[in-house]
Amino acid sequence: QVQLVESGGGLVQPGGSLRLSCAASGSIFRTYVMGWYRQAPGKQRELVATITNLRNTNYADSVKGRFTISRDNAKSTMYLQMNSLKPEDTAVYYCNYKGIGVENWGQGTQVTVSS
Repeated sequence: QVQLVESGGGLVQPGGSLRLSCAASGSIFRTYVMGWYRQAPGKQRELVATITNLRNTNYADSVKGRFTISRDNAKSTMYLQMNSLKPEDTAVYYCNYKGIGVENWGQGTQVTVSS
């Protein structure tokens, strides 16, 4: 199992920036995909961005050019830099880990974009 702890959420004005962090611990496979998902009230959870152990990245169209996913192996931490935030980015953001035969989720962190 891999334990995931998110941090960095909060309230920000439209056009502002936030950086989310996901600290991972436990048995991390050499081959994996980690990612950020979000869920707004009344909506289904959706993919935001993913990054593989080879550092291949993938983004939802709605965040391309504004969000950047990265990871620091030395700190076992994944990040999501969010710029030019919009009210529609408001959601609970979840960290996700997929290894061989396993999948784990963090507890989520709230991001609210409002003036």
